[in-house]
Amino acid sequence: MPERHRPADAATILASLRVVEQERSRRAGDAALAARVHAVKAYQEARFRHTYADLLAHPRYGAAARFFLEELYGTQDFTRRDAQFARVVPALIRLFPHEVVETVATLGTLHALSETLDGAMGAVLAEGFVDAARYAMAWQAVGRREDRRAQVDLTLEVGRSLDRYTRVPMLALSLRMMRGAARAAGLSELQTFLERGFDTFKAMRGASEFLGMVDQREGTLLRELFDDPAAAMAAGRLP
Repeated sequence: MPERHRPADAATILASLRVVEQERSRRAGDAALAARVHAVKAYQEARFRHTYADLLAHPRYGAAARFFLEELYGTQDFTRRDAQFARVVPALIRLFPHEVVETVATLGTLHALSETLDGAMGAVLAEGFVDAARYAMAWQAVGRREDRRAQVDLTLEVGRSLDRYTRVPMLALSLRMMRGAARAAGLSELQTFLERGFDTFKAMRGASEFLGMVDQREGTLLRELFDDPAAAMAAGRLP
């Protein structure tokens, strides 16, 4: 990407971080909402494990499935990583290759959208307990079908970006060489995420089939959640 476009990436990353911080502040002032949002996140992690039990146990795809679960989809607290981003976005733009900056911008957009949707789900729940029926009801109440589709697409784009890295030898080398500079700039959390993603997708030796399965399963569940939740539960797609 040309140099002149990089400030747009910085603006995107900072805007995403502001959205995430607003969501965190809202929950910090409402313990009941915080509990309900955590319940949503916990259920979604269980749902991911259920939907991708075969991939999590697969010798080729297991590491990538765990990466998605632990880095993009689970209940992990990313406050520390977000704080690093907010503090050193100019350094990130300056130090990292532009392909990596684009991926970080996508990751930020995904993070902000996920937090917003989780907050909306938590807001419509009556209590801090989520099962298949309550989860489907929450999506029906929240709506935002296009945002859910965008969330899936952004997740897939992060995966595609990491897969592309594995086919650019100089990019892989530059990422390794960034370790010292990233640590000195306060970007160690981001460096760890990128290296783990690169190593995971390189070991998979091609991500098209894996990402295709994720796209197909998430697309099916999305249609059922909004059009026919009973079908999703009858088919066992919700734990």
